[in-house]
Amino acid sequence: MGTAENKETVRKMGEAKGLEQMLATMSDDVRWTIIGTTKYSLTMNGKQEITNKLLHPIFAELESMGSNHVDNVIAEGDYVVVQQHASGRKTKTGNPYNNTYCMVFKLIGGKIKEITEYLDTELVTAAWRRSFCPPGGARQMAIASARAGNVFGGGDWAEDRLV
Repeated sequence: MGTAENKETVRKMGEAKGLEQMLATMSDDVRWTIIGTTKYSLTMNGKQEITNKLLHPIFAELESMGSNHVDNVIAEGDYVVVQQHASGRKTKTGNPYNNTYCMVFKLIGGKIKEITEYLDTELVTAAWRRSFCPPGGARQMAIASARAGNVFGGGDWAEDRLV
């Protein structure tokens, strides 16, 4: 398949009106990786695992799916990269969830074989916090997140670095 056909397949996935239409754009052994450290940051293999661990749980927590808006599409060879953002998306606890995404798709034989998704993980934590720990609920706990930057490893060679 050429880049135009690959872009069209990815467009169909993004504009799918239901789960079956979305899954129809993917190969049976598709791999979807969400980068980050959220509850949903993992690698899923196959349509069933993607449905069970990602799509059904997220759909169950959303009051409104809102809309996706494609900002850029870049394609070369077997790869399509899409930058997009959501609007009008809200969790069942009333929190807005209008994330921004960069998704890298690898297509083989006209089907999506791999997806690597990058998103604002801080927004995931903020939007879903009340879903997992509702005020007055049985699970009373605080959730915090922190960024470390180049504290560990060889990225920060400042004289007063922490490590």
